[in-house]
Amino acid sequence: MSSMKIQTIIKCCSKKFIRNFSLHRLPEEHSMLQKTCRDFVEAELKPFAAKLDKEHIFPKDQIKKLGELGLLSINVSEKWGGAGQDSLAMAVAVEEIARGCGGTATIVSVHNCLFVNLIDRCGTDDQKEKFLRPFTSGTLGCFALSEPGAGSDVGAISTTAVLDGDSYVLNGTKSWVTSGTEGKAAIIFATIDKKLKHKGITGFIVPMTTEGLSCGKKEDKLGIRASSTCNLILEDVRVPKENILGKPGEGFKMAMIQLDKARVGIAAQALGIAQSALDTAVDYSFQRKAFGQPINNLQAVKLRLGEMALKLESARLLVWRAAVLCDEPQRSTKESSMAKVAASEAATFVSHSAIQILGGMGYVADMPAERHYRDARITEIYAGVNDVQRQLIADAILKENH
Repeated sequence: MSSMKIQTIIKCCSKKFIRNFSLHRLPEEHSMLQKTCRDFVEAELKPFAAKLDKEHIFPKDQIKKLGELGLLSINVSEKWGGAGQDSLAMAVAVEEIARGCGGTATIVSVHNCLFVNLIDRCGTDDQKEKFLRPFTSGTLGCFALSEPGAGSDVGAISTTAVLDGDSYVLNGTKSWVTSGTEGKAAIIFATIDKKLKHKGITGFIVPMTTEGLSCGKKEDKLGIRASSTCNLILEDVRVPKENILGKPGEGFKMAMIQLDKARVGIAAQALGIAQSALDTAVDYSFQRKAFGQPINNLQAVKLRLGEMALKLESARLLVWRAAVLCDEPQRSTKESSMAKVAASEAATFVSHSAIQILGGMGYVADMPAERHYRDARITEIYAGVNDVQRQLIADAILKENH
């Protein structure tokens, strides 16, 4: 599939059409994008996913090809080299990539949702020329918000940014940074005044080659092993004032709005993992025989498959809905949180059930079921653990009915 063809497919997706589409099926243009991504995954990713996972290999070749196809700049303005597409297109692409490899989907989702789209949304023209345009076709960026002592409690950030002449000097440690060792720049959040708590948080765009910025060791993770995760250590990192993203003190609000979008990406990733787990279970149920018949003739297996499909399809509708709404001017925190909780818990349930259907074969690395189970687990944790998402949902409902 040529780069020009996929770019044309993506660009054909009309935002006006998307706002009015029927949730029982994708619009034609998005279905074309889905098929293109699926063909790529079948040929370029799925055959290598087990090796990438087992050996913790970063999918360098696949990421390069995804960049060439325009899938690392899905919702970036055409003016800056992106496809100019909506969040539904992003969700469709991430789900399909996750069907092949959960780790690769993490890389694509984080780069799209938390780096290029954030700079496209909040950056100056100079920042976009320097840190957006070069990152639309394969060069990766990072998002550094969490810290060892500040995860769900973002206001507790302790990384400091002290003004010194025309620059800010950053010191601290950021944790759980996806693509930290491969990325060429990072959006790093630090506080310009701890007394202000969340009102002091400010975003900075920092090239990874900046003196004083270094990566910690790669984390040895349970799942999504094709993606790398590390700490970023900042020791007197000097960042010019023109690299502030947005305005000083606006970092918290900026990050929270962006995380609404990121949760749609994570939810889409969860859908892809769950779909692949369901596919594996269905295929195996035809092949495995017990008591003289395929096990999918057994009522217990049928009931389990039915419940798996029910949870998956229900979550998919919530994800598509959240994807459409997060492109609207008003905040869509409730919808994004609902999608994230439903999809991630569906992924855990479906992948767990797939192992049950495969029995002993589900527990060994010869089959992908155990990888799906390990990959699914993180989707309930990052970008806000599901316990916090439930609180956000409740807060939104109470506010709506006050």
